[in-house]
Amino acid sequence: MPTTETSLKIAVGEGAVSAIHLRPEQPFATLVLAHGAGAGMDHPFLDGFSQAVAGLGVATVRFNFPYREAGRRFPDRPPVAVAAWRAVMEHVAAIVPDQPLWAGGKSFGGRMASMAVAEGMNAKGLVYLGYPLHPPGKPEKLRDEHLYGLTAPMLFLQGPRDTFATTELLERVVAAIGPTAALQWVEGGDHSFAIKGVKRTAAEVGASLAPAVAAFLRQAT
Repeated sequence: MPTTETSLKIAVGEGAVSAIHLRPEQPFATLVLAHGAGAGMDHPFLDGFSQAVAGLGVATVRFNFPYREAGRRFPDRPPVAVAAWRAVMEHVAAIVPDQPLWAGGKSFGGRMASMAVAEGMNAKGLVYLGYPLHPPGKPEKLRDEHLYGLTAPMLFLQGPRDTFATTELLERVVAAIGPTAALQWVEGGDHSFAIKGVKRTAAEVGASLAPAVAAFLRQAT
Protein backbone atom coordinates (compact mmCIF):
# COMPACT_ATOMS: atom_id res chain seq x y z
CA MET A 1 0.00 0.00 0.00
CA PRO A 2 1.63 3.33 -1.08
CA THR A 3 2.36 5.70 1.80
CA THR A 4 3.41 9.31 2.14
CA GLU A 5 5.67 10.54 4.94
CA THR A 6 5.47 14.17 6.07
CA SER A 7 7.60 15.89 8.71
CA LEU A 8 5.70 18.25 11.00
CA LYS A 9 6.45 20.89 13.62
CA ILE A 10 3.66 21.25 16.17
CA ALA A 11 3.36 24.17 18.56
CA VAL A 12 3.40 23.06 22.20
CA GLY A 13 3.31 25.84 24.77
CA GLU A 14 6.02 28.37 23.94
CA GLY A 15 7.96 25.90 21.79
CA ALA A 16 7.35 23.20 19.21
CA VAL A 17 7.91 19.47 18.84
CA SER A 18 8.75 17.36 15.82
CA ALA A 19 6.33 14.81 14.41
CA ILE A 20 6.11 12.40 11.49
CA HIS A 21 2.84 11.74 9.65
CA LEU A 22 2.87 8.41 7.83
CA ARG A 23 -0.29 8.03 5.73
CA PRO A 24 -1.30 5.14 3.49
CA GLU A 25 -3.34 5.86 0.38
CA GLN A 26 -6.75 5.20 1.96
CA PRO A 27 -6.47 4.97 5.75
CA PHE A 28 -9.50 3.94 7.79
CA ALA A 29 -8.09 5.47 11.01
CA THR A 30 -5.26 7.62 12.32
CA LEU A 31 -3.28 6.63 15.42
CA VAL A 32 -1.24 9.30 17.20
CA LEU A 33 1.76 7.72 18.91
CA ALA A 34 4.04 8.88 21.71
CA HIS A 35 7.39 7.29 22.54
CA GLY A 36 8.57 5.66 25.75
CA ALA A 37 10.59 7.44 28.42
CA GLY A 38 13.99 6.41 27.12
CA ALA A 39 13.64 6.86 23.36
CA GLY A 40 12.22 9.38 20.90
CA MET A 41 9.84 9.11 17.99
CA ASP A 42 12.64 7.94 15.67
CA HIS A 43 13.29 4.75 17.62
CA PRO A 44 13.25 1.74 15.25
CA PHE A 45 10.51 0.09 17.32
CA LEU A 46 8.05 2.91 16.59
CA ASP A 47 9.24 3.29 13.01
CA GLY A 48 8.81 -0.42 12.33
CA PHE A 49 5.38 -0.42 13.93
CA SER A 50 4.26 2.66 12.00
CA GLN A 51 5.45 1.29 8.66
CA ALA A 52 3.74 -2.05 9.26
CA VAL A 53 0.44 -0.65 10.47
CA ALA A 54 0.36 1.73 7.49
CA GLY A 55 0.39 -1.34 5.28
CA LEU A 56 -2.79 -2.42 7.06
CA GLY A 57 -4.62 0.85 6.47
CA VAL A 58 -3.78 2.85 9.59
CA ALA A 59 -2.12 6.27 9.35
CA THR A 60 0.14 7.33 12.22
CA VAL A 61 1.48 10.56 13.63
CA ARG A 62 4.34 9.99 16.03
CA PHE A 63 5.84 12.87 17.96
CA ASN A 64 8.47 13.87 20.51
CA PHE A 65 7.65 15.08 23.98
CA PRO A 66 9.23 18.47 24.81
CA TYR A 67 12.02 16.96 26.92
CA ARG A 68 13.11 14.75 24.06
CA GLU A 69 12.88 17.59 21.57
CA ALA A 70 15.18 19.62 23.82
CA GLY A 71 17.70 16.78 24.13
CA ARG A 72 17.00 16.10 27.80
CA ARG A 73 16.96 12.58 29.20
CA PHE A 74 14.54 12.90 32.12
CA PRO A 75 10.87 12.67 31.04
CA ASP A 76 8.50 15.60 31.35
CA ARG A 77 6.25 15.76 34.38
CA PRO A 78 2.67 14.65 33.65
CA PRO A 79 1.20 18.18 33.32
CA VAL A 80 3.76 19.01 30.62
CA ALA A 81 3.33 15.68 28.84
CA VAL A 82 -0.48 15.94 28.96
CA ALA A 83 -0.32 19.48 27.56
CA ALA A 84 1.85 18.19 24.71
CA TRP A 85 -0.68 15.45 24.00
CA ARG A 86 -3.52 17.96 23.85
CA ALA A 87 -1.63 20.23 21.46
CA VAL A 88 -0.64 17.37 19.16
CA MET A 89 -4.13 15.88 19.05
CA GLU A 90 -5.66 19.27 18.25
CA HIS A 91 -3.16 19.75 15.43
CA VAL A 92 -3.76 16.29 13.97
CA ALA A 93 -7.53 16.66 14.23
CA ALA A 94 -7.24 19.80 12.11
CA ILE A 95 -5.21 18.13 9.34
CA VAL A 96 -7.18 14.86 9.22
CA PRO A 97 -10.76 15.91 10.08
CA ASP A 98 -12.19 12.96 8.16
CA GLN A 99 -10.44 10.28 10.22
CA PRO A 100 -11.30 8.49 13.48
CA LEU A 101 -8.44 9.69 15.72
CA TRP A 102 -6.86 7.29 18.21
CA ALA A 103 -4.15 7.93 20.81
CA GLY A 104 -1.52 5.64 22.26
CA GLY A 105 2.11 4.82 22.52
CA LYS A 106 4.91 2.87 24.08
CA SER A 107 4.97 2.67 27.87
CA PHE A 108 5.26 6.27 29.21
CA GLY A 109 3.76 7.64 25.98
CA GLY A 110 0.66 5.47 26.23
CA ARG A 111 0.22 6.20 29.92
CA MET A 112 0.38 9.95 29.30
CA ALA A 113 -2.19 9.54 26.50
CA SER A 114 -4.57 7.85 28.93
CA MET A 115 -4.08 10.64 31.48
CA ALA A 116 -4.79 13.24 28.79
CA VAL A 117 -8.02 11.47 27.81
CA ALA A 118 -8.98 11.19 31.48
CA GLU A 119 -8.59 14.98 31.66
CA GLY A 120 -10.87 15.55 28.68
CA MET A 121 -8.75 15.10 25.53
CA ASN A 122 -10.84 13.78 22.65
CA ALA A 123 -9.84 10.42 21.19
CA LYS A 124 -11.74 7.58 19.57
CA GLY A 125 -9.84 5.18 21.82
CA LEU A 126 -6.46 4.22 23.24
CA VAL A 127 -3.72 1.75 22.35
CA TYR A 128 -1.05 0.78 24.89
CA LEU A 129 2.12 -0.85 23.62
CA GLY A 130 3.24 -2.07 27.03
CA TYR A 131 1.36 -0.20 29.75
CA PRO A 132 3.61 0.67 32.74
CA LEU A 133 1.16 -0.34 35.46
CA HIS A 134 3.77 -0.07 38.23
CA PRO A 135 7.53 0.47 38.63
CA PRO A 136 9.57 -2.76 38.33
CA GLY A 137 9.52 -4.65 41.59
CA LYS A 138 6.95 -2.30 43.15
CA PRO A 139 3.50 -3.72 42.33
CA GLU A 140 2.01 -1.81 45.26
CA LYS A 141 2.56 1.48 43.41
CA LEU A 142 -0.17 1.12 40.82
CA ARG A 143 -0.78 3.72 38.10
CA ASP A 144 -4.38 2.79 37.49
CA GLU A 145 -6.77 5.20 39.21
CA HIS A 146 -7.52 7.32 36.15
CA LEU A 147 -8.17 4.29 33.93
CA TYR A 148 -11.49 3.36 35.55
CA GLY A 149 -13.24 6.51 34.42
CA LEU A 150 -12.39 5.99 30.74
CA THR A 151 -15.21 4.81 28.50
CA ALA A 152 -13.42 4.75 25.13
CA PRO A 153 -12.22 1.45 23.64
CA MET A 154 -8.78 0.46 24.91
CA LEU A 155 -6.29 -2.16 23.77
CA PHE A 156 -3.56 -3.31 26.15
CA LEU A 157 -0.80 -5.17 24.28
CA GLN A 158 1.53 -6.63 26.88
CA GLY A 159 4.33 -9.14 27.30
CA PRO A 160 3.91 -11.59 30.20
CA ARG A 161 7.56 -11.03 31.16
CA ASP A 162 7.04 -7.27 31.44
CA THR A 163 8.43 -6.16 34.82
CA PHE A 164 6.30 -2.99 34.62
CA ALA A 165 3.03 -4.95 34.79
CA THR A 166 2.56 -8.08 36.86
CA THR A 167 0.26 -10.34 34.85
CA GLU A 168 -2.30 -10.96 37.61
CA LEU A 169 -2.51 -7.27 38.46
CA LEU A 170 -2.95 -6.16 34.86
CA GLU A 171 -5.64 -8.77 34.25
CA ARG A 172 -7.45 -7.53 37.35
CA VAL A 173 -7.21 -3.89 36.26
CA VAL A 174 -8.44 -4.58 32.73
CA ALA A 175 -11.35 -6.63 34.07
CA ALA A 176 -12.27 -3.81 36.44
CA ILE A 177 -12.28 -1.25 33.62
CA GLY A 178 -15.00 -3.27 31.92
CA PRO A 179 -15.93 -4.46 28.43
CA THR A 180 -14.42 -1.46 26.63
CA ALA A 181 -10.91 -2.67 27.55
CA ALA A 182 -9.17 -5.57 25.83
CA LEU A 183 -5.95 -7.27 26.90
CA GLN A 184 -3.82 -9.24 24.45
CA TRP A 185 -0.70 -11.03 25.64
CA VAL A 186 2.31 -11.16 23.33
CA GLU A 187 3.64 -14.60 24.17
CA GLY A 188 7.11 -14.55 25.72
CA GLY A 189 7.47 -10.78 25.48
CA ASP A 190 9.12 -8.47 27.99
CA HIS A 191 8.61 -4.69 28.33
CA SER A 192 10.25 -4.19 24.91
CA PHE A 193 8.35 -7.20 23.49
CA ALA A 194 11.64 -9.06 23.06
CA ILE A 195 11.30 -12.84 23.28
CA LYS A 196 14.02 -15.06 24.73
CA GLY A 197 15.83 -17.04 22.05
CA VAL A 198 14.28 -15.09 19.17
CA LYS A 199 16.61 -12.68 17.36
CA ARG A 200 14.73 -9.72 15.91
CA THR A 201 15.56 -6.08 15.33
CA ALA A 202 13.59 -3.45 17.21
CA ALA A 203 11.88 -2.54 13.94
CA GLU A 204 10.81 -6.16 13.43
CA VAL A 205 9.50 -6.32 16.99
CA GLY A 206 7.45 -3.17 16.48
CA ALA A 207 6.12 -4.43 13.16
CA SER A 208 4.99 -7.68 14.77
CA LEU A 209 2.44 -5.77 16.86
CA ALA A 210 0.78 -4.07 13.89
CA PRO A 211 -1.75 -6.80 12.96
CA ALA A 212 -3.29 -6.91 16.44
CA VAL A 213 -3.57 -3.13 16.61
CA ALA A 214 -5.01 -2.75 13.12
CA ALA A 215 -7.58 -5.49 13.78
CA PHE A 216 -8.67 -3.82 17.02
CA LEU A 217 -8.98 -0.40 15.43
CA ARG A 218 -10.95 -1.76 12.49
CA GLN A 219 -13.32 -3.64 14.80
CA ALA A 220 -13.85 -0.60 17.03
CA THR A 221 -14.01 2.11 14.35
